[in-house]
Amino acid sequence: MSNIVEFRRASFAINGRALLDDLSFNVATGETIVLLGRSGSGKTTTLKLINRLLEPTSGEVFVDGRKTTDWDPIRLRRRIGYVIQEIGLFPHFTVARNVGLVPTLESWSEDRIKQRVDDMLALVGLEPSRFRPRYPRELSGGQRQRVGVARALASDPAILLLDEPFGALDPITRSEMQKEFRALQKRLGKTMIFVTHDMREAFILGDRIGLMKDGRLLALVSADEFSRVDHPEARAFAESCA
Repeated sequence: MSNIVEFRRASFAINGRALLDDLSFNVATGETIVLLGRSGSGKTTTLKLINRLLEPTSGEVFVDGRKTTDWDPIRLRRRIGYVIQEIGLFPHFTVARNVGLVPTLESWSEDRIKQRVDDMLALVGLEPSRFRPRYPRELSGGQRQRVGVARALASDPAILLLDEPFGALDPITRSEMQKEFRALQKRLGKTMIFVTHDMREAFILGDRIGLMKDGRLLALVSADEFSRVDHPEARAFAESCA
């Protein structure tokens, strides 16, 4: 299986302070990687290097075999869906306009955009006829998060980056979204890189789990192998599920 994302000794520093240090790993096409770690471990910075919101201060990051610094940043970001905890929906846009944003920027036809919006809303469990005309303020937290996922998928991106997308939800809605998202993963076969500090979420969603601490990748293993990682940070996370 080919690699769609590759980090080669990538580091990122601000004013001499390393936020990421010597990061090397691959993500295969269709694989879901979960980056697990405490706040400040470098998870979000790692995502931002993939879609070139940040550039490595040393080393290289590749997407589809090209260095991110060789991509036009706009073209790169339109190939990558990005879902964040705050969702980032435009409050003055309807649900339909939010979901259809990137296809509109890509100059899709009006009919094609409408069909894609309807398909994506249905995919995330929102009835298109009910939710198309609504505004974000008229939705629950879980519904807004579903719209965020639908928007990220609308242009059929090769890669999805998800930065603690369910972190602000109540425990019951969060559990429902995790199960729905896992089913969605299996149906779509997309490459996904998912950030969380929740061990249970990592086990539910990840094909492999990357454990991060202080800007370094300590391990990148399957869920079954995680319990055998011989590091205090791995044991601390494993005990949090006990």
